[in-house]
Amino acid sequence: MIRNFFKIAWRNMLRSKGFTVINITGLIVGMASAILILLWIQNEVSYDQFHDKKDRIYEAWNRASFSGELHCWNTTPKVLARALERDLPEVEQAVRVDWNSNFLFSIGEKRMTIRGTIVDSNFLQVFGFPLLKGQPGQVLQDMHSIVITESLAESLFGSEEAMGKMIRIDNKESFTVTGILKDLPNNTRFKFEYLIPWAYKRSVGDDDQNWGNNSTRTYVLLKPNAGIASANAKMKVLKPKYDKDDPKWEMFLYPMERWHLYSNFENGVEDASGRITFVKLFAIVAGFILLIACINFMNLGTARSEKRAKEVGIRKVVGARRFSLISQFIGESILISLIAGIFAIIVVQLSLAGFNRLTDKQLFVPYGDPIFWLYGLGFVVFTGFLAGSYPAFFLSSFKPVKVLKGAFKKSQAPVTPRKVLVVLQFTFAIVLIICTIIVKQQIDFAQNRQTGYNKNNLLYHIFTGDLEKNFVLIKNDLITQGIASSVTKTSAPITESWSDSWGQEWEGKDPNDKTDFYLFNEDEGLKETAGLEFTQGRDFDLRKFPTDSTGMIINESALKVMKFKDPIGKIVKSNGTDWHIVGVIKDFIMTSPYAPTKPMIISGAKSWFNVIMFRLNPSRTTAQSLEQAEKIFKKYNAEYPFAYHFVDEEYAAKFKAEQRVGTLAALFSGLTIFISCLGLLGLAIFMAESRIKEIGVRKVLGASVSGLVALLSKDFLKLVIIAFVLATPISWWMMYSWLKDYPYRVPIQWWVFVSAGMVSVLIALFTVSYQAIRAALSNPVKSLRTE
Repeated sequence: MIRNFFKIAWRNMLRSKGFTVINITGLIVGMASAILILLWIQNEVSYDQFHDKKDRIYEAWNRASFSGELHCWNTTPKVLARALERDLPEVEQAVRVDWNSNFLFSIGEKRMTIRGTIVDSNFLQVFGFPLLKGQPGQVLQDMHSIVITESLAESLFGSEEAMGKMIRIDNKESFTVTGILKDLPNNTRFKFEYLIPWAYKRSVGDDDQNWGNNSTRTYVLLKPNAGIASANAKMKVLKPKYDKDDPKWEMFLYPMERWHLYSNFENGVEDASGRITFVKLFAIVAGFILLIACINFMNLGTARSEKRAKEVGIRKVVGARRFSLISQFIGESILISLIAGIFAIIVVQLSLAGFNRLTDKQLFVPYGDPIFWLYGLGFVVFTGFLAGSYPAFFLSSFKPVKVLKGAFKKSQAPVTPRKVLVVLQFTFAIVLIICTIIVKQQIDFAQNRQTGYNKNNLLYHIFTGDLEKNFVLIKNDLITQGIASSVTKTSAPITESWSDSWGQEWEGKDPNDKTDFYLFNEDEGLKETAGLEFTQGRDFDLRKFPTDSTGMIINESALKVMKFKDPIGKIVKSNGTDWHIVGVIKDFIMTSPYAPTKPMIISGAKSWFNVIMFRLNPSRTTAQSLEQAEKIFKKYNAEYPFAYHFVDEEYAAKFKAEQRVGTLAALFSGLTIFISCLGLLGLAIFMAESRIKEIGVRKVLGASVSGLVALLSKDFLKLVIIAFVLATPISWWMMYSWLKDYPYRVPIQWWVFVSAGMVSVLIALFTVSYQAIRAALSNPVKSLRTE
């Protein structure tokens, strides 16, 4: 029985090699695309889900009203962790995690700048990162202990035992390796190669008790069976208890399972526009691509129904039941699906490296996991059943008397399942084409927006080692040697906001005004270095005006908030200092190019600084300037690498997420069109074969080649046009929903839909016309010889 099944299935596949190849190719592309997307989805939904205590881990968030809106954010005061352990009985442990830092590691003559973070000593007791060596509750107890990953241990010590070895950090302190961590998985929000205990941060005086300084992240492990509602009720009044300045300020605990996919808030309430939107979208795309591949199978299976009608009739006459016929046909489709699945895995493996680069992931196929093979088998069976179900039920419904008498006729109804399936295929393909075009427009729209400063030849370098101490010497050497045309120091790169505040005071301020300002600092020369444009006043100049150390520059948005008619000389109190305004600059883009600019204040030399910014001399080549600049930086900061950053590259990185979406949309729309055209080609081939005698008669009676091509193509083009009509409102709604999250966005224009429709019609026409022309040019004598 089984042998007979395989023999019949194999013979049917060989009898129609062309259709078999089209079916298998379509399924390979569809299944491979779906597998890649499913691997991406699995990676997204599994973020930080490997921690054994994940159901009890929460993150502390703030909720407060600023600039007329309720905002939520996840940076908290350093003092919060201990207050949570003390005041909330539901809390088992609280742990602080500082921002990642790049420290210089020195081991003998070896120098490396490594990314890591500072955490409370109980970090590895709360989070389940597996230790290869050491005990979670002990490895970070000593102030000069350090835990490193296995990859870092190999980089630093090679094959030697790393435990107990000494590492000198930033040429200041020596740390002892007390633990080795297994390398972090790629699906975690934490990105570090080493951990240093919070006690070290306290020893250098960076552990303030200020409830108004939201500068770190705080995580909480609740006790087993503790109620989150009860904990959040106490969290709500915790900050007002210790900080009387704002009694309406709230805090709340946010569960780990929602960090990666849902942590997007609108006016204080979680909305559905986080990464979960992309997960759902990609799941829909995967489903439709697989469905389109299955539709090809269905269409070709039903189109060739006449070829197997007599087989069905004979089987029924000799006693075959309908269930056995359905099983035969579905079994054949599952066999084809299995063959396609094997090739799809090969395609996935070959394309995985490129897909990882495209998605910025580290996806892999878990060949050693039995669950993967179980799901894989289910995936193949499901695909085969889906692809073969309609042809199986359709073929098994034939009446033996009619088909054996030759009375079987194809349906001539205006609406048939086959036509509906073709329309569905091209509807999805056209939707993806339109979405690809609009995403590309949105990216171009934001990229063409004026930044407000000159990015060309502009570089920055984070202060490391002795750079800040030797800033004046470095600045003089860069300028006198002609390497840089201008140099300044700032609190942050010009492309990022590292600080903000809402506590400023000025003359005439509304007591209820809680506008949040970006904070930025410079000593002098930012106008010349960054190319800022002043609308009033001037830049800082400490030589001519020593009082500029307490000077302030505001942008146009800040001027609108402060409502000064003549701002020059006005006093603004911030961070306990009286700053006098010396200039007003045009707004420039500091953070997202898709969002409107925010009010910003730039404070003078009395502030803090983290960055040296300089503009290269345009009269020299970039390579020459960088080579000479490195010598100067090494001269005054010999132990540290010359780690410069180009501002134009940093700004371009702001578009990566949208560019990734656009590229993926283009890729999947191309694959969808390819699969759809495979099916269209198969139907065109079958149509030409089934109407070969009709074509011969028409040619004998004088029909032209162009007329025959139009005759054979028009039915397909009608279906594509219907698909375009359906795709237009669907794609408009999808892109409107996507764009509404961008305050600075491109309008949706009518010509995008027309262009997508024309492209889809041309693609379909090209696919069908080749076979139509071939049939129209065939010799009518051969086709009519049997009549």
